[in-house]
Amino acid sequence: MVRSPTFPRASAVVGRGVRQLLQRAGARAAALALASAALLAGAAGCDGGPGDTSGKDGSPRAASADTIRVTPRDGARGIARDAPIRVTVPEGRLERVAVRQIEAADPVDLPGRISADGRTWTPRPGTHPALAAKYGVEAVTVDDGGHRAARHTTFTTAVPAHRFIGYFTPENRATVGTGMIVSVNFNRQIKDRAAVERAITVTAKPAVEVAGHWFGDRRLDFRPEEYWQPGTQVTVAMALRDVQAAPGVYGIQHKTVGFTVGRQQISTVDAAEHTMRVRGEGGRLLATLPVTAGAPSRTTYNGKMVVSEMYDVTRMNGSTVGFGGEYDIKDVPHALRLTTSGTFLHGNYWASPDTFGSRNTSHGCVGLRDVKGGSSSTPAGWFFDRTLIGDVVEVVHSDDRVVSPDNGLSGWNMNWSAWRQGSAA
Repeated sequence: MVRSPTFPRASAVVGRGVRQLLQRAGARAAALALASAALLAGAAGCDGGPGDTSGKDGSPRAASADTIRVTPRDGARGIARDAPIRVTVPEGRLERVAVRQIEAADPVDLPGRISADGRTWTPRPGTHPALAAKYGVEAVTVDDGGHRAARHTTFTTAVPAHRFIGYFTPENRATVGTGMIVSVNFNRQIKDRAAVERAITVTAKPAVEVAGHWFGDRRLDFRPEEYWQPGTQVTVAMALRDVQAAPGVYGIQHKTVGFTVGRQQISTVDAAEHTMRVRGEGGRLLATLPVTAGAPSRTTYNGKMVVSEMYDVTRMNGSTVGFGGEYDIKDVPHALRLTTSGTFLHGNYWASPDTFGSRNTSHGCVGLRDVKGGSSSTPAGWFFDRTLIGDVVEVVHSDDRVVSPDNGLSGWNMNWSAWRQGSAA
């Protein structure tokens, strides 16, 4: 049976403080009130005896602001994250101090320590209170005669004017291909890239080194040196809450996501031969499919590209990628995005069947034979059905440059040394 909490008649002052907390903060502050009562009651139970006359019943007496000095002042609001927090006593010594979040779902103590002379409490170096949070300070002091005094204060930290968040790829709990790159795109410019990168950790099981690389001031990607091994479990921990990214800009996220690396599939498009070889585990050849790549005036990028989006059917309009009104196809089947600039590997039902495997006629995409509405029995349908987000498609022998590493998830086109040099941490 759960009983309602009761409070000992240790001190009228302590009882009033607890009741006031209960009235002001409700259920969430009740936990702090109980902790405060336990703190004070514990102090009364230590060294109590004939010489301890703190109160008529042995409990600590209420201390004034001169007896126990707390910074910030009681009730202060808008306290900066790096503002000084301190508890001092001009005489006697501090017996215990607790600084804890209140009115929070998961209250957390601010770690700190009492100085060797017992006169001062300060937070542990490198720690700060959370922003937009209310804190309660509970302090107990004891003098040379064994008399105890206690003080309770509160302060509220500042609410940042600007917050930033990161949008991450891939989705939580996804199963992806071995070429998946973790990409975080931020909604604000990141000035302190090192602080933000240190707050994001990407770990793998089985373990492998994972490094970050910045593309500009809003995007941070992570990958290992080689493709992930099938079956790898990857965890992405984003501890961005209250991390300062730029003056006056603080993070708001604190979450952990993860994904699983599925089977391996690497496909190689030979633009000169008009073929795509699909290979599975251990490099085993699964199929050789006829394709059409970019025409001589609109060639396809060379290099390793990663499938980042999949659409059973989508609209492709040339005006969205700089081709004016050259084409507008409302029902392109089996479309796999390879770059952010608009390179897709997709089904093509409008070209004659003899195009595939013999000529390059597209505007830069890679086309596989398909039918209007799509079908699993066509080369495009077969490939689409066995593809995962994170699979690698590499284009070779095209009369074009290698795709930029930041165009889609194309970071595999950068060697490991250059990739690691792009880390701010």
